[in-house]
Amino acid sequence: MSHRMEGVGQLPASYRHNRPLLSGVSDAEARQPGKSPPFSVNWVVGSVDLEIINTTTGRRSCGGPSRLCKHVLSARWARLYGRLSTGTPSPGDTPSMYCEAKLGAHTYQSVKQQLFKAFQKAGLGTWVRKPPEQQQFLLTL
Repeated sequence: MSHRMEGVGQLPASYRHNRPLLSGVSDAEARQPGKSPPFSVNWVVGSVDLEIINTTTGRRSCGGPSRLCKHVLSARWARLYGRLSTGTPSPGDTPSMYCEAKLGAHTYQSVKQQLFKAFQKAGLGTWVRKPPEQQQFLLTL
């Protein structure tokens, strides 16, 4: 994929087009999803805890959400944003919904559109959008 994305163009300073040193040849053998285990494991550098996720439900074995789910990651972002911001934020300064936070990241939105156009130009098709409901949840602190 990276070899077909040369048309992305110049990106802002905080973004880069990674080009992994991998062969451009795909394995002809199809993936066998029936052989996949019913769990996924993730860990964080500096933590001794492993998180085991049920791949059917996307939740931990205890039933709670994963530390990698959008809601948990966005809540952590909101807490960090609150610590970094100077002064007292007025209502409307901090987005209350995940989709508002993403739309407010103007550079990200611009680069995303640039990537989508490069996909089209390279004949790779249209980016499949997620249902809007997946991004319409409150950012809780």
